[in-house]
Amino acid sequence: RSNPYQASLLRDSVRRYLQLPAEQTVLILHAKVAQKSYGNEKRFFCPPPCVYLSGPGWKLKQEQIKARDLGEAGFRVCGYMGLDSMGSSLMETQKLSFEEQPDAKGFSCAKALYISDTDKRKHFRLVLKLFFSNGQEIGTFHSKLIKVISKPSQKKQSLKNTDLCISSGSKVSLFNRLRSQTVSTRYLSVEGGAFIASARQWAAFTLHLADERCSRSEFPLREGYIRYGSVVQLVCTATGLTLPPLIIRKVMKQYAMLDVDEPISQLHKCAFQFQGSDRMYLCLSTEKVIQFQASPCPKEANRELLNDGSCWTIISTETVEYTFSESLACVREPVSPVPLIAALQLTGGGDVAMLEVQGEYFHAHLKVWFGDVEAETMYRSPKSLVCVVPDVSAFGSDWRWLRYPITVPLLLIRDDGLIYSSSFTFTYTPEQSCIPGQQVLSDGPQDSDKLLDSIHQEFTRTNFHLFMQT
Repeated sequence: RSNPYQASLLRDSVRRYLQLPAEQTVLILHAKVAQKSYGNEKRFFCPPPCVYLSGPGWKLKQEQIKARDLGEAGFRVCGYMGLDSMGSSLMETQKLSFEEQPDAKGFSCAKALYISDTDKRKHFRLVLKLFFSNGQEIGTFHSKLIKVISKPSQKKQSLKNTDLCISSGSKVSLFNRLRSQTVSTRYLSVEGGAFIASARQWAAFTLHLADERCSRSEFPLREGYIRYGSVVQLVCTATGLTLPPLIIRKVMKQYAMLDVDEPISQLHKCAFQFQGSDRMYLCLSTEKVIQFQASPCPKEANRELLNDGSCWTIISTETVEYTFSESLACVREPVSPVPLIAALQLTGGGDVAMLEVQGEYFHAHLKVWFGDVEAETMYRSPKSLVCVVPDVSAFGSDWRWLRYPITVPLLLIRDDGLIYSSSFTFTYTPEQSCIPGQQVLSDGPQDSDKLLDSIHQEFTRTNFHLFMQT
């Protein structure tokens, strides 16, 4: 545990943070696979890796640097992105300049990254290094693993090898490239509450497999791998905007194949037919997303002729999000490694309840906090921390009068006061069978104390519950 004086200062800071969270979030979006380059031909990652900076903490931190340095130099955020095998030389990475968007998020993308044929790895990660423009390092952030492929698979995919298959509920990106020209690439995106074809930014869409026998208003979702001929729904992960039910079709030489039902693979060409329509397909026209009516093929009834704008390339995407807050701490060191919580596991109960926090990038300088209460924490490995669950009485004297669950946020806090928030919470649930309710008010003071003491014993003895807020 921290010493009492330090713990008191930290607790005050955490309480201020919980009242007004000044968070800083780094969001990295990237494709799940990357096509290898050959010889002098550079196959840039498509869609390009993107970085978004959000949260009020960025402005607060920049204002602190401005006030301290007495100038404008520290106001901007800049960065470099490269592959994890690359050295520290900035010549091997791409510089990122962040521009502020209408929603106040900072945005940048690395359009010129590629993996050469001399790199023999099957997987790699992207590395993002962020700085303030006064030279102060913010931290280093990693993407999720990216699988290297030589070219899109032309074979019929087998569900015995699901590495390249796309499952229901996964995230995808769709892009269109006219006449195979890189400069003409446009990505399906969302802007101003409408679907657009953007040359700059791309959106990740959750691809759901739907029950084609149900109406659009019902639209129950199903599990499984996406196959051609399936009815699907595309939902923008950032805005929740949804396209109508679509039938996904395989594209061969600009024809939609109506009789193909094989699993969909990475970087396949596909088309999206509006369910129940007369050969109407999702199409782009410059920056607009429209409907295009395909022409029937007189010689082959199982084909329909499409235009260039109706042929999309599909690829799975990944998202990794790092959130921290240094507005209340005098942090001089980089914020990395930023821990990521993946799961919680509770063991024991009562006075010896233990919570294992599972995830990535843990280290010995982290403490687990339940709201504004520090827990005794033990470092087990970079993927595991174990802590003693604090007694509910640690949250104040009013605990005795509560008759409902208490939910507190789970935080990880570094020795120097840097706060790492998470989407996880912890809930204390009272033993309902031991709470008579009205008797507490009608009994005398002595009986009330006895009753409350028994409630406290039940309160802390059992019934700890966990849930994750998404």
